[in-house]
Amino acid sequence: MQVAVVKYNAGNIYSVMNALRRLGVEPMLTDDAKLLREADRVLFPGQGEASGAMTYLHERGLDEVIRSLSQPVLGICIGQQLLCKHSEEGDTDCLGIFNVDVKRFSPTSHKEKVPCMGWNNLYNTSTPLLKGLEQQYVYFVHSFYVPLCQETIATADYIQPYSAALHKDNFYATQFHPEKSGSVGELIIRNFLEL
Repeated sequence: MQVAVVKYNAGNIYSVMNALRRLGVEPMLTDDAKLLREADRVLFPGQGEASGAMTYLHERGLDEVIRSLSQPVLGICIGQQLLCKHSEEGDTDCLGIFNVDVKRFSPTSHKEKVPCMGWNNLYNTSTPLLKGLEQQYVYFVHSFYVPLCQETIATADYIQPYSAALHKDNFYATQFHPEKSGSVGELIIRNFLEL
């Protein structure tokens, strides 16, 4: 199985590469359109800032490449947010796979810290990607979130309920980091590879 990881202007790529290697998969890190289109699975991970990441993708034509993919694609963290329509971060137009806008957390008390960092539960899981994982803990680091929407396949709650994971057609996405979520995250990545 050929597994590609999208190479773009975002951090945390190597944690995902190492998580795949632990599952016996040697991924290729690439921004080559042909290799991305030919891969059996594509992961679109990262940590970073939406407008800079979208500028990088657009300048290299990767925005159109990602939109055109027909194999299973998994966006992680900012990868999930960039698959949405628009982000409040930098007032950024994104890829538009999911017809929902990314919002910034608005704390209502001094106890609600932004960014949200740490372990949180998954609820309302409804997809083969997350089979058997109701109320499991996964690791989050984010200041922006995707509101609940038609494509929500898992919910988390911090300040308010929001989309912990999304699914539409061949596109899947998680706000949390499966590659940093221990055995639960490893199972999610394995489930993705087996879709």
